[in-house]
Amino acid sequence: MLTRIDLRDTDLTPRQLAERLPRAALDIATALETVAPIISDVRARGAAALRDLAERFDGVRPERLRVPREAIERAIDGLDPAVREALELSIAHNRAGHAAQMPTERVTRIIDGGIITQRWVPVRRVGLYVPGGLAVYPSSVVMNVVAAQVAGVESIVLASPPQAEHGGLPHPTILAACGLLGVTEVYAAGGAQAIAMLAYGARAEAGADEETSAGGLLCEPVDVIAGPGNVYVAAAKRAVLGDVGIDAEAGPTEIAILADASADPEYVAADLLSQAEHDPHAGSVLITDSPALAEAVDAALERRLAATRHRDRAATALGGAQSGVVLVRDLEQGIAVADAYAAEHLEIQTEEAAEVARRIRNAGAVFVGPFSPVPLGDYLAGSNHVLPTGGTARFAAGLSVMAYLKPVQMIEYSAEALGAMASPLAALAQAEDLPAHAEAVGARLRDRG
Repeated sequence: MLTRIDLRDTDLTPRQLAERLPRAALDIATALETVAPIISDVRARGAAALRDLAERFDGVRPERLRVPREAIERAIDGLDPAVREALELSIAHNRAGHAAQMPTERVTRIIDGGIITQRWVPVRRVGLYVPGGLAVYPSSVVMNVVAAQVAGVESIVLASPPQAEHGGLPHPTILAACGLLGVTEVYAAGGAQAIAMLAYGARAEAGADEETSAGGLLCEPVDVIAGPGNVYVAAAKRAVLGDVGIDAEAGPTEIAILADASADPEYVAADLLSQAEHDPHAGSVLITDSPALAEAVDAALERRLAATRHRDRAATALGGAQSGVVLVRDLEQGIAVADAYAAEHLEIQTEEAAEVARRIRNAGAVFVGPFSPVPLGDYLAGSNHVLPTGGTARFAAGLSVMAYLKPVQMIEYSAEALGAMASPLAALAQAEDLPAHAEAVGARLRDRG
């Protein structure tokens, strides 16, 4: 079922390995051309543009772009009790996991009378995007919101596409998750137009938004935008970067599993399938030094695929160029391949899995051992499931409190400490031909007599 890439007789550099490995194509450049006029339209016409674009792309024209509070309350009331319990557990686990990420303020004495304080300051307002599409993702609400709340963000706004079957509002399970988290500023807006609204704000539409607008604005601009989406959402985030901060440009989901002969092929197959059901473009990659395991996984996949609900979608993903089996000669080459691939999700199903996991440099998140499958991280592990895709885990990290925090340095020197620095500071100012720098210090010393 899965295509084979045999690297056992090769000795390739990390770059060469990356070029040989399966990967979904993500044409951001072309998508940028598509989203540019959408962003301009929202900036120019605000809420009116959002309604027109929703009708064009989502097949519904929202009467209320800002979701009424009572709709959120109804969604909570109508939530399946088992789903509510699971969401509340996810919220609790993620609060604990994200609280552990919080950095502490540090004061460093440089010299007598001279200190540097490193503060961590949250941004004021963030915009979170939760996609619609082929599935409903209340778990993404939890991941995005909890990280921002733990970071101390004071204003949180969330956007999710309007649904024709739900009267032009986002999916009720999305709304219920917002309600459980205390997020009440929610908009029925999707795609690039939602990103434009979050980045630049949106004027209210006369006769339609008076009840939910303030000062003529439907939505105030944010400082940071986070959350996954399709290629057009990714392109829009790139387009607005610089005017606002972004977490990442998310592409199709992907899983890599580094496994040896000790791995259970049923576990491996089940986990590869769990990602393939997300999207026809999802990537499922097995890296192994065991041809026998590869054969057993293929057989298990065939059987499991026939019985799964989203078999057509999953079959397309598993059969695509972005998925496959990579055969390696030994564990060392397997680790090199895993680092070159830099998976969004990397499972380690080998002997001494914990030791192997610590040798991995590039991965969005590493799932260690046979009983730590990726779906655990998607929902309840306490880690964040918004992770770097497309090989960007070489330099990028998953969503965390750090996406919403800024390090700010406070410099505080006494007169005596400044005086001790006057001579070397003047020497550096002279070397850079910036004499006024030295004068700024000299003025203070002269004033003190």
